[in-house]
Amino acid sequence: MVSTAGTGRRSRLTIGTAPDSWGVWFADDPQQTPWERFLDEVVTAGYRWIELGPHGYLPTDPARLSDELERRGLRVSAGTIFAALHRPDHYDQAWAQVEQVAALTRAMGGTHLVVIPGQWRSDTTGEALEPRTLDEAGWQRLASGMDRLGREVRDGYGLQLAFHSHADTHVDTQDEIERFLEMTDADAVKLCLDTGHVAYSGGDNLEIIRRYPDRIAYAHLKQVDPQVVAKAKAEDLGFGDAVKLGAMVEPPRGVPAMPPILDALEGLDRDVFAIVEQDMYPCPVEQPLPIARRTFSYLTSCR
Repeated sequence: MVSTAGTGRRSRLTIGTAPDSWGVWFADDPQQTPWERFLDEVVTAGYRWIELGPHGYLPTDPARLSDELERRGLRVSAGTIFAALHRPDHYDQAWAQVEQVAALTRAMGGTHLVVIPGQWRSDTTGEALEPRTLDEAGWQRLASGMDRLGREVRDGYGLQLAFHSHADTHVDTQDEIERFLEMTDADAVKLCLDTGHVAYSGGDNLEIIRRYPDRIAYAHLKQVDPQVVAKAKAEDLGFGDAVKLGAMVEPPRGVPAMPPILDALEGLDRDVFAIVEQDMYPCPVEQPLPIARRTFSYLTSCR
């Protein structure tokens, strides 16, 4: 049962939000909501938990960030990095991000590191950067590299790695998600179930939860507009262009339906963060708050 006390918490499910829901994709971009406004509006919308977003968007000095969060009553669930571990000799670049993001996440009391794989197509230009499917050697590099990263993040920082499938990456469709899970260490590498990206790629979120309950460590809640997604797929648009067309929508205006997913996550019978992410980059600065208020109200009303 969802609490109505403003915490966004079920008995085992904690609902939060992220800079992404305020149109933030980059550490520094004049089109984005200023970070102070983001934090203030998160509180106004009712949330008490956030992700860090792109490293450098929020203050990176632990003392300053801790002060900014504490005086607003906010807490951190996770940080995020991008890691193209399917590419040869990329591990050191990924680890350089870990050293920054994981350290700050741990200092803020966060428990997870969300890892998004490298994209084969640019979010900003739609340009193909590499082939859209991996060969066997690429899959092996991805799986072994993610296993190593998961173990070293856990041992070095005490955080759980949560792998985030993503549109325009090599782990996008449900078949690719399942292959990735079958190839990786079930203890070192868990899944961040992003309901919007799974739906965007034609997958079944409930089936993934049913088949891989022990791998679900974290969730991103979002919905998609099926008509916009159909147009994006028919025209082979990049994900960034699809977002500009309105592919991601606030619940309950899209798919997948949220109540069954919330129930399924709750049914895992362990603590799970469920972080709202509604991609809408770029957007006017006045757009996110009303959406965030409605989304928080809707999600906390679900039974």
